[in-house]
Amino acid sequence: MKDTTADELIPVRNFEEARVILGPLDTNARLIRDLHQVNVLVRDGNLRLVGKSQDIARVRVLLEEGLDAYRKGRGMTTAEMARLIRGGSDAGAAADPSAAPRTAESRPSLPESRRLVEPRTVGQRRYWDALQNEAVVFGVGPAGTGKTYLAMAAAIEAVRRGNARRIVLVRPAVEAGEKLGFLPGDFQAKVDPYLRPLYDALHDLLDQGARHRYLENDVIEVCPLAYMRGRTLNDAFVILDEAQNTTVPQMLMFLTRLGENSRMVVTGDPGQVDLPSSVPSGLADALRRLAGVAGVVQIHLGAEDIVRHPVVQQILEAYGKVPPIHRDAEPPAKG
Repeated sequence: MKDTTADELIPVRNFEEARVILGPLDTNARLIRDLHQVNVLVRDGNLRLVGKSQDIARVRVLLEEGLDAYRKGRGMTTAEMARLIRGGSDAGAAADPSAAPRTAESRPSLPESRRLVEPRTVGQRRYWDALQNEAVVFGVGPAGTGKTYLAMAAAIEAVRRGNARRIVLVRPAVEAGEKLGFLPGDFQAKVDPYLRPLYDALHDLLDQGARHRYLENDVIEVCPLAYMRGRTLNDAFVILDEAQNTTVPQMLMFLTRLGENSRMVVTGDPGQVDLPSSVPSGLADALRRLAGVAGVVQIHLGAEDIVRHPVVQQILEAYGKVPPIHRDAEPPAKG
């Protein structure tokens, strides 16, 4: 007999319980819909499940298990709820790429994105794989190798899949060889020029509506490095950009912000240090100290991984920033 559409309610006690179940920006609700074919809505203090009765029965067990764990203080988070939702779907695990382990061959499809993002070189594929699976990743290489861009794409994907509640984007406020002088305006106006490259990446990856919602709801936070001291970042995907311009104490401070269920990515180009010549770069120091440390992966990208305009690679070679590559070599695969 054909299974008909059903409608059931699960009572929740407060907003926090609903948030844990539904996820940031309803990411868990979308996951339930995609994997279990059940829509989850909030109605009059209840979670309303709409779908086929056999699907609802399966989802109800998962949600009640999550609520029970949350109410008993077992540390149930939105990310843990997402893992529970995935684990309860055998059919969905095969049908939905979000349920499968991320590999170097995976192609992220971002929510409300302006374009499909995918690694385009062998080095970028290694980097992308590390971004999916490692707690701390150093992405090091010259300009144009996609260090920040792929890290941002991975962070947005992590939020969409319920593996992170928020994205924290960090940059040191160091001027690139020129003094900008006094900047008028409030705090945000003063730091925005230093953080503009991160906003540019967001503009490229997300449409205007998604950007506005993510920033307004603090799903995405853009912050100068100097204001990270004393914080603990839980359930977050944290990216430090332009890390070659950190000092050694700043790098140590940043790395020790990592909290539970979080990932951290450090990107930088050792060839573009804007610190005074007498100040050691925190990036170079960290790469040396942390080589071989469990849970910390270093991915080094080179000239062959540059994906900006083709002339950028030749400009960097002319300035001695990257070693030249053979022009008659077979180009890297793009898919």
